[in-house]
Amino acid sequence: MRVTAESATTRHVRASAAVTAWSWLDRQLDGCETSTCSIDLLLPADSPRLDGEVEEHVQLLAESPSPMPAIIVHRQSMRVIDGMHRLAAARLRGDTEIEVRWYEGDERDAFAMAVQTNVSHGLPLSLADRREAAARIIESHPHWSDRIIASIVNLAATTVGAIRACSSVHTVPSNTRLGRDGRIRPISTAEGRRLASKLLHDNPGAPLREIAQATGLAPSTVLDVRKRIQDGRDPVPSKQRAPGSATGSADKEPKAAVPLTRQADYMAVLQNLKKDPSLRYNDVGRMLLLWLQAGPIDSEARSKLAERLPPHSLGVIAAAARAHATAWQEFALQLERRNIQIL
Repeated sequence: MRVTAESATTRHVRASAAVTAWSWLDRQLDGCETSTCSIDLLLPADSPRLDGEVEEHVQLLAESPSPMPAIIVHRQSMRVIDGMHRLAAARLRGDTEIEVRWYEGDERDAFAMAVQTNVSHGLPLSLADRREAAARIIESHPHWSDRIIASIVNLAATTVGAIRACSSVHTVPSNTRLGRDGRIRPISTAEGRRLASKLLHDNPGAPLREIAQATGLAPSTVLDVRKRIQDGRDPVPSKQRAPGSATGSADKEPKAAVPLTRQADYMAVLQNLKKDPSLRYNDVGRMLLLWLQAGPIDSEARSKLAERLPPHSLGVIAAAARAHATAWQEFALQLERRNIQIL
């Protein structure tokens, strides 16, 4: 049963990648003009095929009675993008003209188009062809994500990532990548998370989507940032933090304190702290214990107090309480950061 589920998942991922790649190709070819062109005016393709055209396939096309689809040509360079086998077959039959679909976009995109059109129709590209094509597209489009390149060259995204890691091409580092859905996202969300943390601190009631738009993060990431802040953790996961950064070690995640949801839990912890000699016998420790005892811990007392306070002061008191809560939240975060630095 598990094998069947995994196979279905694999098929779904591959199908989604194919749809994405064809959607990108359709956008490139949208509105392209089609006409006939003299064969002598056309230049050979910048082909992704390492071994060139296959003569047997050319012969098969030349002998076929079915009309051949238009080839795709880059108008500015007159270089064939897709259809070298069809062009060779037309020459073999003695044709002087061939139907052409004219592409007027970027020449770098033209190579990616040549790869994508050849991986899924006619004579498919070999694994070596696709791996080499992935390396070239990484060089020409370093801002494209591994997933969008994978969908074009018909490789796994992890394979494309490995090819990127081994690439010797030195490009200007970019903090963003173009995803399969056409949206540009940061490679690392660390800076966006810190900005979201500050915005949430300054305006706790702000909608998640508003924070997401301001920081370039997904709403789900902003939600994660908010949960981390509420738990007293760093808004940036440990794997995204640089070694030696001010937020703590990159390989140690601050442990969230166990929520003390009951009054008895809190009081037990407070009693243990009051017995600690390192807190009892110095001014700093005694100040902390006073702070911890002064808060409205008793839930029943809190409810009664909230009901009895004058209505005209509720807004101001709520703002003051929130300010104190924020101060405690920041204090907890400072303690946890110092804790992981000591470990």
